[in-house]
Amino acid sequence: MWTGAISFGMVSVPVKLYSALNRKNVRFHQLSGKTGVRVAQKRIDPQTGEEVPYEDVVKGYEIAPDRYVVIEPGELEALEPKKTKTIEIEDFVELAQIDPVLYDHPYYLAPGPGGAKPYRLLLQAMRETGRVAIARVVIRSKEQLVALRPMGEALGMATMLFPDEILSPERLEEVAETAQVKTTKRELDIAKQLVESLATDFDPDSYRDTYREEVLALIERKAQGEAIAVQPAPEEVAPPAPDLMSALKASLEAVRAREGDGAVKTRKPAAEKAAAKKPAARKPGASRAPAKR
Repeated sequence: MWTGAISFGMVSVPVKLYSALNRKNVRFHQLSGKTGVRVAQKRIDPQTGEEVPYEDVVKGYEIAPDRYVVIEPGELEALEPKKTKTIEIEDFVELAQIDPVLYDHPYYLAPGPGGAKPYRLLLQAMRETGRVAIARVVIRSKEQLVALRPMGEALGMATMLFPDEILSPERLEEVAETAQVKTTKRELDIAKQLVESLATDFDPDSYRDTYREEVLALIERKAQGEAIAVQPAPEEVAPPAPDLMSALKASLEAVRAREGDGAVKTRKPAAEKAAAKKPAARKPGASRAPAKR
């Protein structure tokens, strides 16, 4: 969907851009309930009631209720960034320093003609230094801030949001109020035990979009002519909220009971994981402490 080159220092890496997404959303069209025909969307001028031809539609920015500044296509084109075929790397940063909320759309970069060696060199250098490249690129007449990083044997590129596009959680009054809440050491200790009891390695393949699967199954059944009886949802009655300490203890005991029955995946607490790691090599001449009996 785009060809160009990665530029860092005096090095140029020819690349091709491919989307890394295959959205699995179930999309519906609007149909007439009487005829079953797809409803047409028309641009209607509410003042005249007439349809507006596409060539007569202009862009307007609302500055006050029903007051617009009209922008001509040529005016926007004059402001478009200079079209280049280069992904200009500006910085290399640590992956952990990037908040995931800044990521937008993922892509893959493949080497272009004659770019296999510099592509591989950049990928290996970034992998071994643990760095992510922050760059700018113009895609579809829009300048994008992007992050490049190794993804297996390929270079991944994600478009990024600018910081002023992210709303601060501090604007939420409910969140600000929690700063005044005090917790006890006992509550925190049990909460940490609960977190550790549920800790495991992240496996993305273990998560499925069950709602989408159920919607597709429903569509298949109806397409086969099966009548679907919709049962009214039972009214849920909220149980009385237990005190926090009781809820923490009950949750921890329930997880331990399920693990004991083998009903959930085997999980290793962080402490156990750390203990399983290979111990650091002893310094020359250091003696091993005798085992206690």
